[in-house]
Amino acid sequence: MSNLLSKSVLTTGEVASICNVAARTVSKWIDTGRLEGYRIPGSRDRRVTREALDRFIRDNRLPAVNATHAGTERVLVVDADTATAHTLAQTLAQETGREARTARTAFEAGVTCSRFAPNWVFVDTSVGMSEIVGLVSVLRAEGSPCRVIVMGHSFLAQDEAALRAAGVAHLLRKPFTLRAAMELLDRRCYAVAG
Repeated sequence: MSNLLSKSVLTTGEVASICNVAARTVSKWIDTGRLEGYRIPGSRDRRVTREALDRFIRDNRLPAVNATHAGTERVLVVDADTATAHTLAQTLAQETGREARTARTAFEAGVTCSRFAPNWVFVDTSVGMSEIVGLVSVLRAEGSPCRVIVMGHSFLAQDEAALRAAGVAHLLRKPFTLRAAMELLDRRCYAVAG
């Protein structure tokens, strides 16, 4: 994956990734003059120079959380058992080359997501089913594109339906292998694994 920090000209999608917004939002910023950019002649595509983006971020005091992580895929592991969370995060980081962090509660996970901008969130049912649904609902309401994977020994039908309705990408049944967890990092659709 290319490193966005080394590019001198960025697409609207790349700017969106850095600023953690939708590409359409970036297009609107350009069209209204808030962000300096240009259209490619004969195309509807827009481009933004790195300097213009840096100035826009500075002038608007945007956190640009993804700018420091551009090009690096990130995983957040949320589990009430700190040792378990740390072990899974460390193993996923070592085995897949992704950056990984941990959180113990849904609240801590929400704060971490806003700063760390993970691509995936593995969350254990020990955090609490209603807290997980709340976390996923907040992530979706904020437009976060991260995929949430819920880990647990078993899932009641109503819990599974609530998780799916909230926007959970996968359910991972315990016990699971590291290979099963790593394979889920590459999937895009809803599934029950394990």
